[in-house]
Amino acid sequence: MLKRVFMAPDPGRTRLRFAARAVLGIALAVALCGLAGQSLAGTVTGGLAALLALFTVTDATVRGQAVTTALLPAVGLPLLTAAAELHDHPVARDLTFLAVVGAGVYARRWGPRGHSLGVFAFMTFFVAQFLHATTDQLPQLYAAVLLSVLAAAAVRFGLWCYERRLPPPAVPAPPGGTGLARVTTRQAIQATAGAGFALVVGQLVSGQRWYWAVGATWWIFVNTTSRGETLVRGFRRLLGTVIGIGLGLLVALPVHGDPAVTAALAAVCVFGIFYTAAVSYTWMMLWVTLLAGLLYGLLGVLGPDLLALRLAETGVGALGAALAVILVLPVTTHSITDAWIRRALRCVHACAVETARRLAGAADADPAPRVAELEQLLARVRLSVAPLVHPLNPMLGRKRRARHVLDLLDDCAREIRGLVAVAADPEASHDTRLATACRRVEAAVEALTEGRDLAIHTDGLPHAEPALAHLHGLERALTELARPLRTPSGSPLVGA
Repeated sequence: MLKRVFMAPDPGRTRLRFAARAVLGIALAVALCGLAGQSLAGTVTGGLAALLALFTVTDATVRGQAVTTALLPAVGLPLLTAAAELHDHPVARDLTFLAVVGAGVYARRWGPRGHSLGVFAFMTFFVAQFLHATTDQLPQLYAAVLLSVLAAAAVRFGLWCYERRLPPPAVPAPPGGTGLARVTTRQAIQATAGAGFALVVGQLVSGQRWYWAVGATWWIFVNTTSRGETLVRGFRRLLGTVIGIGLGLLVALPVHGDPAVTAALAAVCVFGIFYTAAVSYTWMMLWVTLLAGLLYGLLGVLGPDLLALRLAETGVGALGAALAVILVLPVTTHSITDAWIRRALRCVHACAVETARRLAGAADADPAPRVAELEQLLARVRLSVAPLVHPLNPMLGRKRRARHVLDLLDDCAREIRGLVAVAADPEASHDTRLATACRRVEAAVEALTEGRDLAIHTDGLPHAEPALAHLHGLERALTELARPLRTPSGSPLVGA
């Protein structure tokens, strides 16, 4: 697990910059809240608002990111008001919370912006429960949210806007459809049902910290699509929470809420959250749990009993999510996994073509954004295939084929990265065989995505030219993919 997290490819050091910028943006937000005379509750609210502004906004363009960031307070502040107003009306509060859960998940149908605003809306209501916010605190909480979102925006779009040089790909949109055939509609219903279970059982476990269970259910549904994905994510959330609680006992508890030490450790946690989010949900949850422990230490309520309660509430939330995806309008992995693999293969072809154009001397050819998109799509494929390769999956044949598919897709990505590295060399020259090899890559991708047979072609010559060697390696990997992607009957991997 350590190797997968810290040795995972990071083209352009995007994850490293993402994490470092988050630490800078959140630190600035917290510092400004302190200078503005905010209370501890206001500062915590501001820090979380900045974290969400930097973490959840994933529009494809800098302009789109700026618009979404500007809309965050417009969504969050009304819900902060509602949560405070309903503080002493538990039934109305609970029903409103469930409505926020359903609306937040349903908003994913509008792409990255809907997803970001849905997450921010939920977390604003959640933070109000975390801090037991009341109406007399609203002015300072408003100020903290606005100041912190502004600070995060200043860092993201001013001090450190690396996206202007390398536009990030858009978050892959979930499959479409209409009515109950639309995945976001089904998931909104599932999430609301799961959150309802978590809310009721969570309150039986603890009348004070019940919202942890609802939060666990919510975050298990974020960025998942199928039943299998959600079940695996629930398991990983629980595992990450267990490890994070263990670290909390060793690290957060001895600190006793010391402001300086807590601030330093919180910065490490923020870096860990942002750096590991794209490659391991378990590791991300480890850092989130440790950060939560540090915040409770600042509030003066951290203890072994509280950490044990967090584990229990997380278990309730994971159980609620599992029951919901199994019993309520389940979404299978078949068509979803197949769609992600097809998109990844088409991106492999686009990377190869763009790199070949670069080697041919095209001034406008830039394969770097395509490589970043491929990494994101491969991460989405791994998430979708995760239920098949999970150690608890008893279907060994499907598990072997799924692992083989992932290995071959990783081979494709490695050849693409090597090809791009060659193209970045100013002395690299165009080989006339590159165009022919690229056409064969295109034919291989088309055959795989359209269900046709394909066979590898080779000219039988040694390929001393590095770019050509990478293209032939890519062609071999694509050809080998034809076997595990289909069963003997011709059905896709996920339909086996």
